[in-house]
Amino acid sequence: MNEPYREEVEDFYMSDLKKPPGEKVSAWPCTGRSGSSSGVSFSCPHVFLCLSLLCQAGSLLGHPQCLDYGPPFQPPFHLEFCTAYENFGCCDQEKDNSIAAKYWEIMDYIDPQGHKLCGRYIKDILCQECSPYAAHLYDAENPQTPLRNLPGLCSDYCSEFHFNCYSAISLLTGDKHMQECCETNKTRFCNLLNLHDKDYCFPNVLRNTDLNRNLGSVVEDRKGCLQLCLTEVANGLRNPVLMAHANDQTHRMFVAEQVGIIWVYLPDGSRLEEPFLDIKTIVLATPWVGDERGFLGLAFHPKYKYNGKFYIYYSYMDKKRVEKIRISEMKVSTSDINKADPHSERNLLELEEPAANHNGGQLLFGVDGYMYIFTGDGGKAGDPFGKFGNAQNKSALLGKVLRIDVDGKSTTGRPYRIPPDNPFMSEAKARPEVYAYGVRNMWRCAVDRGDPVTRKGRGRLFCGDVGQNRFEEIDIIVKGGNYGWRAKEGFECYDTKLCHNSSLDDILPIFAYGREVGKSVTGGYVYRGCESPNLNGLYIFGDFMNGRLMALQEDEKTNKWKQQDICIGNTKACAFPGMISSYSKFIISFAEDEAGKLYFMSTSYPSAYAPHGSLYKFVDPARRAPPGKCKLKPVPVKTKSKRIPFAPRAKTILELLNEPPTTQPPGKSSSTGVTRTSSSKKAKTTPPSKIKASTLKPASAGKKTPKNKAKVKNKPKRKVKVTKVSKTTPAPSSTKRNPRVTRMKKL
Repeated sequence: MNEPYREEVEDFYMSDLKKPPGEKVSAWPCTGRSGSSSGVSFSCPHVFLCLSLLCQAGSLLGHPQCLDYGPPFQPPFHLEFCTAYENFGCCDQEKDNSIAAKYWEIMDYIDPQGHKLCGRYIKDILCQECSPYAAHLYDAENPQTPLRNLPGLCSDYCSEFHFNCYSAISLLTGDKHMQECCETNKTRFCNLLNLHDKDYCFPNVLRNTDLNRNLGSVVEDRKGCLQLCLTEVANGLRNPVLMAHANDQTHRMFVAEQVGIIWVYLPDGSRLEEPFLDIKTIVLATPWVGDERGFLGLAFHPKYKYNGKFYIYYSYMDKKRVEKIRISEMKVSTSDINKADPHSERNLLELEEPAANHNGGQLLFGVDGYMYIFTGDGGKAGDPFGKFGNAQNKSALLGKVLRIDVDGKSTTGRPYRIPPDNPFMSEAKARPEVYAYGVRNMWRCAVDRGDPVTRKGRGRLFCGDVGQNRFEEIDIIVKGGNYGWRAKEGFECYDTKLCHNSSLDDILPIFAYGREVGKSVTGGYVYRGCESPNLNGLYIFGDFMNGRLMALQEDEKTNKWKQQDICIGNTKACAFPGMISSYSKFIISFAEDEAGKLYFMSTSYPSAYAPHGSLYKFVDPARRAPPGKCKLKPVPVKTKSKRIPFAPRAKTILELLNEPPTTQPPGKSSSTGVTRTSSSKKAKTTPPSKIKASTLKPASAGKKTPKNKAKVKNKPKRKVKVTKVSKTTPAPSSTKRNPRVTRMKKL
C-alpha cells in the first residue's frame, strides 16, 4: 500500500475512532432508518440502541424470568395442575406434577372446611413458581439476594388469605420467623409479602394488560426496536474475522484472527493455549487501521469428521512482491485433532489483487456440497478495471461468486472440478467457476439452515455487499444472478451510462440502506437455533462502522423484508445473570455455532494487531426453549494443549446494578420492606409429614378459632393420591437456584 493511500484510509477510519481502545459502545444517534425493502427512504430520526444503564431510570423493574434465572418458555406438554400457565410460564410437566404433589400433601393436614376455604389460595400460591414473573414474585431476579419463602401477594388478596387460612402458613413455609410472628398478625405477614411495585404482586400481575400483552414475543420498545441481550464469550482477540464450527458433534468453535491464527474454543468456554493454525508468517497483514488484507476465510469440508479437510482464504505477497489472494485446502493433524497439519496445504486457486482493498474473503459450503468463494472487485473506487469493471466481466474471477467441487480434479489440470450445472459453462469467454457476478465486495455470507420443522428457506445464500459511497445492501444469491455493480449500487444507478444499458433482470437487494443509517454492512445469519424460538427466521446483521445491529423479517405473503433495529443491554429486559450492557463498536463478523446459536465479533480498534476484539452471543430475554430440549451432548475431545479458562472483562448488568452507591442518605434503609433471611442461613421447610401436631395449631392456641376459619388437623388423614405425580415432593420454600477483517471504504 502506498503512503498517500494509506493516509486516506487511516483518515477515514480515524474519523470514527473517537474513543480510546477498549472503550465500548453505549448509546449513539443516527439520522435515518429504512423500514422496507421497497425503497431506500429514511424517516426515523434516531437509532434506538439502548446500551446505557441510563435507558432505564430508577430501580430495576420486573420482567419475565423464572426461578432458575432464565426466560420463561412454552411447556411442551399439557399442565394438569397449574393450568393458568400451560401456554407460557416457568413449569414443564415434571415441575407441575411436583407442585401438585406438594399441594395434596399440604391438603392432607387440613379439614374439609379448610379445603373449601383454602384450597384455591394454597394452589394459587404454590403455582406462582410457574408464573412467567416468578423471579420477581420471589425476589429472585438477582442471584446475589436470597429468595422469598413465599411469593409476593397483593394486599387485599393477602388479607383474605390470612383471615381464612392463617393456620396453613406453617405448611407453606418453614421460615420460623414467619411462622412465629405472622400466623396471628395479618399486618406483619402481608408486609413481609408486600412487593414495592404493585403491578407485579399476585394476582394483579395476571390482570395487568401491559405486562401480559405480547408476553413471550420478542420485546419491542415504543419505537419498534427489538430488545435482545448479549453474553461475552471471548475477548482479547486481534481483529476476529470469523468463527466457524467443524460440524463434527464436538461443538468446538474455531475463531480466526486477521493476522493468520485460528484458536480453538471448547464447549466449556475455555480456549486451548496452542492455536489450531498459525500462518502469520505467510499472511499479508499490517497494523494499519482499516487494512483489509489478512486471513479472511475458513470453511470446513462437509465431511470433515471423516476426511479432516478444511479450506482457507488469505492475502499474501509472492516472491515478485505481487499481492495475491490464495485459497487452499489443508488437513487436520493425525496426532492431534485440535491442530492443523502445517505441511498439508494444497493450493487450489490464486488471484492477483490490483489494489490493497476489496479482497472479499468468504468461503462456505452450500447444501449441494460445493464450495462457494466470494471475491472482491479488485479494489480502488468504482471498479475502474476494463471497460465495464471486473464485476461485470465474466472472464475475470474478481467481483464474483464462484462455485467449485473440491472433491476432485478437472481434466484441464485444475485442482478442483467445475460443477456440471454452473450457469456459464457454455459461454465461451466466461470462466466456468462463475456462479453469480456483479458484486462489489461481499463481506460475510451465510447459508440458511431452513426452518427447523418445515425446512423452508433451507440453502438460501445471504450476503452483505459493501457499497461505494451511497448504499449498503443485503442480497440473496441465485445461480447466474447479476447483482448490478458497477451499474447499480443498492436500488439506484451508480454508473449512469452502464445502468441505463444494463439488462432488466438484475437481481435487486432484499434490503438496502443509506449513509444516514450506516457506512459499511457486515452480513449476518438467519437464526435457526433451538435456544431462542422467537428469533427463528430473523436475518440478523450489522454495520461495521457505527456498530448498529439490525434484523430483517420476511413477509411470506408479499416476499418483502421488513427492517427493525436491535437494541442491546436494556437494564429491564436484560437483567439476567451473565448479560452485559455494551459491546465493542466495529462489528467485523457474525457466526453461528453447531447448535445454531448466533454470535458476532467486534473490536474497539480495527487494527489487525490490536487485541481489543471480542465475541458475543445473542440471547432473547422474552422466551427460551423448554428445559432439556436444547441439551447438547458434545463428543468428548482429547486435548494435548493447556486449557485457558474464559475470564470475562465486560461487567454484567447485574454487577453494575449491584454496585454500591457512592453515597446513601443517612437513616435510609436499603431494604424494600421485605425481611430476608441470610442465603447461608436460610430456613429449610420441614416436610409436613415431619411437622409435630402442636406446630399445626395457631399461635393463639388458647383462643377460640373464629367461625368459618380453616382448621388444621392435629392428626393427618390418609394421603390423597394424584396420578402422574412424582414421588419426591420438594417443600414449597425450598426452591433452588440453578445457580471484518476491517474493510476500508473506497474513497
